[in-house]
Amino acid sequence: MAKQLFRDGTEVVGFYVRTVKSGPFVFVSGTTSLDQRGRVQGKDAAEQTLITMRKIEAALKSAGARLRDLTRLTIFVTDIRDMAAVSRALGKALRGSAVSSTLVAVSALAVPGLLVEIESTAVVGA
Repeated sequence: MAKQLFRDGTEVVGFYVRTVKSGPFVFVSGTTSLDQRGRVQGKDAAEQTLITMRKIEAALKSAGARLRDLTRLTIFVTDIRDMAAVSRALGKALRGSAVSSTLVAVSALAVPGLLVEIESTAVVGA
């Protein structure tokens, strides 16, 4: 089964690709609210979640998938107290779709000021 790779210009090392499609599966790497210049967008965890989900939606689209094709999310937050706000924002972004998910609190993300990072898996045609 051949892999298709989809880059979005945010990759910082050669092996890293934003989105990989293999058969019906679409894997989107950990995604944050960073803009193209590496600046944090969104003043709180909820805003960062919405921005991140828009970027995931664009990544899925590049591989022929949609948000409703998502089957799995792994959400990393730097403060577990943001769980409710992140969950509400995900509900808005997913517009009624249901996914399995795990939320993990971590001590830090790659860039100071990042509060949320999300990786996802979709199955096209599921």
